[in-house]
Amino acid sequence: MSTIQRPAHLDVMVESDIVTHQSARRGLAALRIIFGLTFLWAFVDKLLALGYHTGVNDQTGAVDRFGDAAWIHGGSPTEGFLKFGVNPDNWFHGIANNIAGATWADALFMLGLLGIGIALVTGAGIRVAAITGGALYIMMWAVSFPLENNPVLDDHIVGLVALTVFALTLAGDTWGMGKTWAKTRIVRRFPVLR
Repeated sequence: MSTIQRPAHLDVMVESDIVTHQSARRGLAALRIIFGLTFLWAFVDKLLALGYHTGVNDQTGAVDRFGDAAWIHGGSPTEGFLKFGVNPDNWFHGIANNIAGATWADALFMLGLLGIGIALVTGAGIRVAAITGGALYIMMWAVSFPLENNPVLDDHIVGLVALTVFALTLAGDTWGMGKTWAKTRIVRRFPVLR
């Protein structure tokens, strides 16, 4: 007696198994792509100092595009926020000041922004993006205390929840490469890479 084997690609769960309405999948895809573009924009602005945040003198408002603040010209993408943006009353003030501007911190931060942005825009590696992006959001939330408008919640927590929803709903499948990525041998072996 012979048995019929299912093709390997049929046992991969896809977004439509979880989110059954096409409009909801499209809404999640649009939100995922927008979040991805914010990560990529932060990367490009810190890399080149385009003057939208990086490269702006806080005291005078003068803009030095492609100047010394650009990471490609030796500027530090972490120093401004971690050295001057953390309230002295914050529990992590000392730690933040100690790692501000460290080469390893700058490299990890920039690699994180780029990787998370690419994963969210392309739809491949959403789970890894959710884990790393969630860790980044938690760290930025922790050094933001005391919060300005709410004792506990801010945009970092909103971002963390959004990334979690993208991962749980396989939001990379709609308008992204999620389904194709899920069928690769490495992702089938290590589902966290989905």
